[in-house]
Amino acid sequence: MLQLETAIGLMSGTSMDGIDVALIRTDGERRVERGPSMSIPYESAFRRRLQAALETAKTIMSREERPGDLKEVERELTERHAVAVKAFLDRFAIDPVTVDRIGFHGQTVLHRPRQALTVQIGDGALLARETGIPVVYDMRANDMAHGGQGAPLAPAYHAALAAGLELYAGRATMFVNIGGISNLTFIGAKGEIIAYDSGPGNTLIDQWVEEEAGLPFDQGGAIASEGVVVRALIDRYLDQPFFISTERISLDRNDFRPPVPGEIGLYDGARSLARLTAEAIERSLRHLPERPALAVICGGGRLNSVIMQDLAEVLAPMVVAPAERFGFSGDGMEAEAWAYLAVRSARGLPLSFPGTTGVAEPVSGGVLAMPQLADCA
Repeated sequence: MLQLETAIGLMSGTSMDGIDVALIRTDGERRVERGPSMSIPYESAFRRRLQAALETAKTIMSREERPGDLKEVERELTERHAVAVKAFLDRFAIDPVTVDRIGFHGQTVLHRPRQALTVQIGDGALLARETGIPVVYDMRANDMAHGGQGAPLAPAYHAALAAGLELYAGRATMFVNIGGISNLTFIGAKGEIIAYDSGPGNTLIDQWVEEEAGLPFDQGGAIASEGVVVRALIDRYLDQPFFISTERISLDRNDFRPPVPGEIGLYDGARSLARLTAEAIERSLRHLPERPALAVICGGGRLNSVIMQDLAEVLAPMVVAPAERFGFSGDGMEAEAWAYLAVRSARGLPLSFPGTTGVAEPVSGGVLAMPQLADCA
């Protein structure tokens, strides 16, 4: 039996709302012991810097480039992650010497799978130096180097969690992460894994309410609940090539744009985009060999009551429930996944598979930064 390792996972996702921190103990395979988790939000000023970084990153042609102020933003992002780790350790009275490694996602600023180009800013060596803990980072690049799309990587962790769902043993299960972009992981009755992005999650809603109401997101779906669905707007999105093609590609935050200001009201816009999130997930099921019996919903979108109501409607009779109903953390699951992947990376186990990223064969990945080596850098 493989020895368990203790790992911290760090995630700053496409919603760019903050840093999720989570701890697990795992063998990198089926054994997972979940620990505490917490979220540290970004203040509005830094969130705007990250949004500007997305625009700056559009000029990048090779993943090492850091045009404009991206290097400065990368350093600040890394330092914020170091502060988050220290705050997490203090809050839960965890001795850093008991942590074997950190899984560091960084912040995706550019993702172009057709060009085999993905860029996550975040300095793993600096984070190792600041925390004194080994850091595994840059986990998407090796997948792309082997013909994959670099995403999604969380499915390996979803499969480990699904193995513990005894009530649904022998039945197909689906994990749906509604972050800025939505993605799903299908775990078949015999353990086969299929995963891909399903379309816009929160990103269009966030952009819409920020532009129209000056709010960073539609808390709980309160704005959407006051509007009505505008069918023509939803159909305009669903008629785009991503939803028509049989090819699955991983998405960048900028692949979909919010409605033009003035073409629809605030409330109806939020309501229609929430419906779009649900219908995009339902439409994506056509790529699966069968409809799952269960959909476990994680990510910030599970807190939007309108999205959840629409999902229950369009996925019926499938059981649709937030991650917490099964004892999981809907907020911390992706951070947990990055901790899990860090352990797999250290042990040379695959992070991605043909059914998840389209890579030709299962491959590992990640770069290891050791604190003592980081000190000499």
